[in-house]
Amino acid sequence: MKILALEFSSSHRSVAVLDTSTSKPHAAAVSRESDGRETHAFFMIEKALRQAAIAREAIDCLCVGLGPGCDTGIRVAISVAEGWQLARGVKLLGIGSFDCLATQAKEQQLRGTVNIASDAQRNEFYLATYNLSDGSLELTQPLRLVAADEIKRIIAAGEPAIGPDLSGFFVGASDFWPDAATLAQVAAGQNDFMAGEQLEPIYLRPVAFVKAPPPRILS
Repeated sequence: MKILALEFSSSHRSVAVLDTSTSKPHAAAVSRESDGRETHAFFMIEKALRQAAIAREAIDCLCVGLGPGCDTGIRVAISVAEGWQLARGVKLLGIGSFDCLATQAKEQQLRGTVNIASDAQRNEFYLATYNLSDGSLELTQPLRLVAADEIKRIIAAGEPAIGPDLSGFFVGASDFWPDAATLAQVAAGQNDFMAGEQLEPIYLRPVAFVKAPPPRILS
């Protein structure tokens, strides 16, 4: 299976191509950008496909990092995936970006309790806790919203706290950004495919919607 992975949930955006039919354990090609706030999705996709020498028509599955993170970037990735499925009938996967980060942490030899966090705005942070060992990756405390004091307590207790741009908020935290190459590897082990309309950004707050008042008619 040829997988195209899109990870746009942080300031370090990336696209990766992985062909699971080969013996290579890593993505065949990766395109990344970290400059500016605009996501050049199709430029990165074309660059990764050229590096992998794989045509767009050959892609079997698109995998999207669902965050939590940059809602705009995630929705760009979802829009690309939905359009690709409509045009080509490809399979789609949505994977939490924190699961991707936990896999990267495991690959970089972090072991034991690892806390993954990211800015959730409004003076809150997304936080999930994993236990990493040589043979397993276990989610021990699910994703939740916490105050900054909780992250400070974790760091003071000597537990690792990692995440996108996290060192800018907390002394002692480490910066980790979810990467499409890892996302593609995670996707290779899954088969819970979904329709495009089922892809939604991970967002823990309830949606707040206020209906606008009717327009005033001036006589």
